[in-house]
Amino acid sequence: MAEHTRSSIVIAATPAEVMAVIADFEAYPAWTGEVKEVEVLGRGEAGRATEVRLLLDAGAIRDEHVLAYTWDGDREVSWTLVKSQMLRSLDGSYALAPVAGGTEVTYQLAVDVKIPMLGMIKRKAEKVIIDRALAGLKKRVETP
Repeated sequence: MAEHTRSSIVIAATPAEVMAVIADFEAYPAWTGEVKEVEVLGRGEAGRATEVRLLLDAGAIRDEHVLAYTWDGDREVSWTLVKSQMLRSLDGSYALAPVAGGTEVTYQLAVDVKIPMLGMIKRKAEKVIIDRALAGLKKRVETP
């Protein structure tokens, strides 16, 4: 990933428990505010999604895109854009590492939109996306 934004959070769960929530795409509309619809288009040998269609609605931004996923056990998942109406590229990853008290989750994201946007504004938008996603993931994993 070229220019990217990154943030981390510690979640009180094992890497396997955190990755199970990340991998459960069908449940995203229940706990992520922006994802309204999900369709898993392909699965790998381990049963995890390799390609997913997501319908996003974040107020001013509404987009449907397809992402391709690569999994490294319960250590990391990365994705790249296959197609989108509004995005030129979207590359991201969740890296999970066991730490005292749970799992440190590091989310890295690089987005390039088709409309011109200042780099500073783009990075701020990436930061908002990352912070919301990490907070939502933490709540989903830690709430029984």
